[in-house]
Amino acid sequence: MSQLLAEIHEQPGVLRRLLAAERAHVREIAARVRAYDPRYAVIAARGTSDNAARYAQYVLGAHNRLSAVLSTPSLFTRYHSPPRMDGALVIGISQSGASPDLLAVLAEGKRQGCRTLTLTNVPDSPLAAIADDVLALHAGEERSIAATKTFTAQLLAVAMLSPALSGDEARLAELERVPEWAAQALAALAGPDNAAVRAARHLAHADHCVVIGRGYNYATAHETAIKSKELALLAAEPYSAADFLHGPIALIEHGFPVVVINMSGQVAAEMDDLLVELWRRGAQPVVISDRAESLALAAAPIPVPAGIPEWLSPIVAIIAGQLLAYHLTFARGYDPDRPRGIQKVTLTT
Repeated sequence: MSQLLAEIHEQPGVLRRLLAAERAHVREIAARVRAYDPRYAVIAARGTSDNAARYAQYVLGAHNRLSAVLSTPSLFTRYHSPPRMDGALVIGISQSGASPDLLAVLAEGKRQGCRTLTLTNVPDSPLAAIADDVLALHAGEERSIAATKTFTAQLLAVAMLSPALSGDEARLAELERVPEWAAQALAALAGPDNAAVRAARHLAHADHCVVIGRGYNYATAHETAIKSKELALLAAEPYSAADFLHGPIALIEHGFPVVVINMSGQVAAEMDDLLVELWRRGAQPVVISDRAESLALAAAPIPVPAGIPEWLSPIVAIIAGQLLAYHLTFARGYDPDRPRGIQKVTLTT
């Protein structure tokens, strides 16, 4: 088994460990954040962690009424003109906690009197050292260059923070089933000819594709796309379904490769409408979904376990996206443990 696949399969255990280790601590962090009473959140992240930040935008917005914006680190490090962040909760999300530009955002946040929080897999990292609070991911060493278990841990850390901030005990209870759902997703995509393998064969000869999601799973579209780029060298462009309808849908013609993530929830019906339109224009989409109606509209369906609350569905849906990218890498003749031209830790300034 490749190192990457082994770490994909570690995810249920990682999620279980994170819940056990940080269940009480996240309540303490939330109490301190509530006392600070932030007006909004500014999130500093790069690469895969940026996609965890996109998820945070939806979770904090929908459940905590807390607008969350992605920082623009070059304003801090290159243009030396950091924006005002009065009243912000400044959050750094980073696997390594080492990137200098993220450090600059949190340092400026502290200088402006903001409360700061770091989500990282390295609790003694520079980013952790500068923050008021640290929520460790407990993912263990991630040796694969492509991040998988640290990403789902980042999503779960965000998901733990949100109901702790609002005091929503029902949503806190829902978190306990996340490791079980992750294990079910992996079990559903086991075996030599599973749905992710077949979908990878469907995309193997494409030069490019689009990956479409919406709502909470906009982040899943971005993360599936980045994994397809860095591992399988497929030029995969992520879109919100709404943005895709505002012009880029003109790209669609017979055989154009499309991946659609559509989990049950508020946007599911309109995503099915988009799938119908994609077929009408000649696309034969790969569909990642827990909905029979959506999977029936797929040329290559990838099923995900049903019954997951929409706000938690990205933590499980991305496992299907990771496996799709993994098998696509082999189908295109590459080695997922040796992606071309990238390294594990990238230090941007």
